[in-house]
Amino acid sequence: MVHATPFLLVLSLAMLAPALSARKCVLDGRWTDDQSSIMTIEPVSAECDLKGSYVRDVPETENKLVESPLLGYRDCTDQTQPIFGFTVNWKSSDSVTVFTGQCFVGEDGKEVLRTMWLLRSHEDSIKDDWKATKVGTTVFTRQSQEEE
Repeated sequence: MVHATPFLLVLSLAMLAPALSARKCVLDGRWTDDQSSIMTIEPVSAECDLKGSYVRDVPETENKLVESPLLGYRDCTDQTQPIFGFTVNWKSSDSVTVFTGQCFVGEDGKEVLRTMWLLRSHEDSIKDDWKATKVGTTVFTRQSQEEE
């Protein structure tokens, strides 16, 4: 039995190591995408509500930077890399986008949000419904303190 004790200790440590080293991906904060948009997510509520804003450069508007509200939810389980969904009601156009995705911590330790989205634009006629929805993906990276 004396020989089994060191083995069990090493086995226990080996099983705990991944859980201890897994860094939690946190949704709140400032994020940027490849279009230089800035998304800010407020601290997530106890009910797992997401609130924040999305600022994007809109060339056809006078002051160019337009801030739109975002609302959504994250998975309430205590996952280290949570899933989430949110909606942005664009103030610069007659459209709404829904995003769904997951927060990941890469091997380099950096957090990313990988999302898929549907953008729905208003159409005046059912004949134009075919062109009203666009689909795409966006990857957000956490904005560094220097960029804020």
